[in-house]
Amino acid sequence: MRTTITRAAAVGAAALLGMTALAPAALAADGETSLASVLKVGQSKFDRDFADFDILTKAAETVLAAKPDSSVALLADGSTALTVFAPTDKAFMNLASALTGKTVKTEAAAFKAVAGLGVDTVETVLLYHVVPGATILSQDALKANGAKLKTAVDNKVIKVKVTQKPAIVLGDYAPKLPNPNVILSKVDINKGNKQVAHGIDGVLLPFAP
Repeated sequence: MRTTITRAAAVGAAALLGMTALAPAALAADGETSLASVLKVGQSKFDRDFADFDILTKAAETVLAAKPDSSVALLADGSTALTVFAPTDKAFMNLASALTGKTVKTEAAAFKAVAGLGVDTVETVLLYHVVPGATILSQDALKANGAKLKTAVDNKVIKVKVTQKPAIVLGDYAPKLPNPNVILSKVDINKGNKQVAHGIDGVLLPFAP
């Protein structure tokens, strides 16, 4: 699959795959702490805290294990500017429930259902959550009503709608599923660096399931 961002260098992928513990953020250049280190890619563990990002992390690890040259490895390159809309574990559990038609109650079960889509599909879904080349902070997102954000998947955009609550709603290509909302208590993750993330309560899809 070709994406709108350059394929990550092999050393970046190797760094993600080979480490049981990522280098301390203090070792990164100023403003270049990577999202991989913040999200602890390489150290994923399922638990009962459904408000964090264990499934997202495990999905990234799985893609890179199968496809070491995937652009997902750019999450380990803190010198590359990008913004990630990061689905929480609960978001993935809700998606898994929709896909299976059964209530999914654990992170492990949700990951199994999502992984069952195949590694290429999981890679595409992950990259659809990435806006390359831009560090978008929440204060900018709140002013972006009507914007169409170009993602790391060719010809696929995320539509932004800002309501008066305020709320930031993200539109994707799955009309039968609820549009994700940015979780305003989980914005600007890794602020001060070129790579930032915002938690969202649903999984964005670049296709209709």
